[in-house]
Amino acid sequence: TPRPRANPGLAMETGGSVGLVGAGRMALAIATGILAAGNVKPQEIIASAPSDNNLGKFKEMGMRTTHDNCSVVKNCTVLFLAVKPHLLPNVLMNICPLVTPAHLVVSVAAGVTIDTLESHLPLGCRVLRMMPNLPCMVLQGASVFCRGTNATTSDADLLKGLVSACGLCEETPESYIDIHTGVSGSGVAYVYLFAEALIDGAVKMGMPYELAKKLVAHTLLGAGKMILDSGEHPAKLKSDVCTPGGTTVHGLYQLEKGNLRSAVIDAVGAATSHAREVGKR
Repeated sequence: TPRPRANPGLAMETGGSVGLVGAGRMALAIATGILAAGNVKPQEIIASAPSDNNLGKFKEMGMRTTHDNCSVVKNCTVLFLAVKPHLLPNVLMNICPLVTPAHLVVSVAAGVTIDTLESHLPLGCRVLRMMPNLPCMVLQGASVFCRGTNATTSDADLLKGLVSACGLCEETPESYIDIHTGVSGSGVAYVYLFAEALIDGAVKMGMPYELAKKLVAHTLLGAGKMILDSGEHPAKLKSDVCTPGGTTVHGLYQLEKGNLRSAVIDAVGAATSHAREVGKR
């Protein structure tokens, strides 16, 4: 059956606002960043979810909420699809008749390709595929996005402007997005696991937990900033910390003996592969 074209005759009830279908952590992180950028007011954002469980925080921040996905589509020009990948086909089927040429549709569903998105939406629909990560919530996120067939440079600039306060946002080829999912999307959890282990190590050696947590968080923050600010390869920065026969090289030896490096590389590969598998379903 041929897909319908986006119907220019379907007018939106209010223009220039942002809609979020889905109200989980990632949707809240995106909304938080959009508000921090200062270009959109809280009442210009509307979010939907099947129940009130996740909508409370949106309401507290002054955003509008609903249980009706179609109401979101009617009340926005930029539409973020922030539902689980397995739920997305039904959501798209539901909202498709209401999507107009005035809408910019931004999917943040892991693994769901531009081809899949466009095949479930009206012909000519402007689509972006984006993968943010959870630190967008504290305005230190890392996001990448790619354009669909009909998305323009202006659409890309609009998205960047909306989420500019969230942190880094880079346009990339679509083939990089699943890799980014494995590196920065899932990678946040890898870093938390490493942080937990560092804290546990400090506690084992006799340091109080709260102090250890604070020191570890600042250690990770500082190390990340040095990578960005110095422009040096991490291997060079690592070498700069080591002195012959010193404490650091003894610690690194244990990490190498435990295959930390290969385990992390394999983790990125496993998460990337799973994202690609999701895209084939």
